[in-house]
Amino acid sequence: MSYLIEAQNLYRYYGDACAVADLSLTLSKGEILGFLGPNGAGKTTTMQMLCGNLAPSAGQIRVHGIDLLEQPKAAKRYLGYLPETPPLYRELTVDEYLTYCGRLHGLKGQALRLALDNAKARCGLGEVGRRLIGNLSKGFQQRIGIAQAILHSPQVVVLDEPTVGLDPIQIREIRELIRDLGREHAVLLSTHILPEVQAVCSRVLIIHKGRLALNATVAELERNLRASSLILETKRPADLDALMAIDGVQSVAQEPGERFRYQVFFAKDKNPAEAIAALAVERGLGLLELSPVKRSIEQIFVDITQQEPTLQ
Repeated sequence: MSYLIEAQNLYRYYGDACAVADLSLTLSKGEILGFLGPNGAGKTTTMQMLCGNLAPSAGQIRVHGIDLLEQPKAAKRYLGYLPETPPLYRELTVDEYLTYCGRLHGLKGQALRLALDNAKARCGLGEVGRRLIGNLSKGFQQRIGIAQAILHSPQVVVLDEPTVGLDPIQIREIRELIRDLGREHAVLLSTHILPEVQAVCSRVLIIHKGRLALNATVAELERNLRASSLILETKRPADLDALMAIDGVQSVAQEPGERFRYQVFFAKDKNPAEAIAALAVERGLGLLELSPVKRSIEQIFVDITQQEPTLQ
């Protein structure tokens, strides 16, 4: 498989401090990679290295097969980048700013006009071309930032926190735009909004203290989110031995308090909910609640980032 971005064994030191250690990743066309990590994990440093704004202390980065360190200008032609703070000139109109960005990419004449029209159409900017950027909402300014990143039709689009500070409607619009970009480009999306990863990404990469902590598809991640326990609450006390005898049940823990409330842990491929409900009816326990306990993506993130990274 040919990758649009291939980074191998990246290291970055600031003096004696190692911000990124032995990090490798790949990105293919049609893929939206969610790039996650707590503050100080090395996320921004990694993105700056991938975009050619910061040289790695060691390691190799290829963009569309071109070595980013040896041929930076050639490699960067395939990159579009939206930093966390969009690089906008508020005193310019949208058309003036995007025209300026297009010229920086070497576009001119008919090619520039077509690129401008295409980027504005994809980002929903058709009606604001003559308006000053400084007079537009933050949602529109984010759209303008994305438009400058895709103006030259790059193979790879890197987006750093594209929905930060937006209202729910604006977030939904930007997410739909990212999905659209993912159909024709490879997208690297850095975000702190974890549900956003499930909403738009096809793969997730988490780094912790500069090292790779998780690299999984969203489908694999969602399998880990499936319930592995049930909350059972009854009017009368349940027989713990009878619960343990149900096929698939691995353990039962009674929660403290005056109510008869239990957490029943089970093998993921054997959900015993129906058998537990039947037992409660048969024994006349007075079933009040029987609900699955699912792990959230936030919990997976916390579990991973509270562990010490494994040295390689």
